[in-house]
Amino acid sequence: MTNDSGMAVGVDVGGTKVIAGVVGERGETVSIARRGTPGRSVDARHLEDTIVEVVQEVSGGRPMLGVGIAAAGFVDVTRERVMFAPHLPWRGEPVRERLQERLGAPVVLDNDANCAALAEATYGAGQGADPMLMITLGTGIGGAVVLRGEVMRGAHGMAGEFGHMRVVPDGRPCQCGRSGCWEQYCSGNALERYVRSRIGVDSTILVDACDGNPDTLTGPMVTAAADEGDLVAREAFRVVGEQLGLGVANLVAALDPEVVVVGGGLSAAGDRLLEPGRIALARALVGSGHRVVPPLVGAALGPEAGVVGAAELVRQRVAQARR
Repeated sequence: MTNDSGMAVGVDVGGTKVIAGVVGERGETVSIARRGTPGRSVDARHLEDTIVEVVQEVSGGRPMLGVGIAAAGFVDVTRERVMFAPHLPWRGEPVRERLQERLGAPVVLDNDANCAALAEATYGAGQGADPMLMITLGTGIGGAVVLRGEVMRGAHGMAGEFGHMRVVPDGRPCQCGRSGCWEQYCSGNALERYVRSRIGVDSTILVDACDGNPDTLTGPMVTAAADEGDLVAREAFRVVGEQLGLGVANLVAALDPEVVVVGGGLSAAGDRLLEPGRIALARALVGSGHRVVPPLVGAALGPEAGVVGAAELVRQRVAQARR
């Protein structure tokens, strides 16, 4: 967990929650702290207050080797700023510099899906795969490609924003300001939207779970209801899983990965989400009967992959500095 310089801490900053963890040298999370994300309407400093709180909680005042920040947004190529975040208040903010000053420890910044992909390629379901495609399903969709052991960041650091591919012309409005984005049909938000539209018609378990108020429904509630046999919850996962497979088919056609790893909070549903995704992928992929269809698998590190990857960035930074 630690060395002479302290512990590696990773922080995953998503649209609904901020998770911080101390991560050991084999990618294991030693301790975890969580807070709700303040939301994109608040001042950016308020969000940074939350990040500082969770880091202080997991570190307990002990020396830190550094802090890795996995941000759900567009991180510039220098990895100093979050230029845009659909679900967070950052707009061109010097996040790395400000947090480093407040935390009193080295800070490394990257996109959350890049961090999750790094973690899965190093310790999880993508070990040895080349290339590896990572899809993260949470409030929205993130993505990354690992090629020859390196995350492909693109010319300006913003590669992998697959969630904002327009899949339905003039479709549902998206928080990015456009419409018809993939994440409006395949994400935690999409799952909850589907369930809320049907809860008063076909569901009893979900009605009890939210005390009759659909606005309070959460992804974990839907997962639990599906496990208990709720038909609306199960149908929601089928619908979202099919949209996952359709979108992945387009990415496979472009990138031809060896494996596709699905992470993020929604991945906790496992095969309830992934199996309809596999069926849709095989049906939608051009030439699927004459080529290898890559396996669609759940992230081995689960929803904490972003935390693990962010901490791994810290270790990489230290290793590079010692060369």
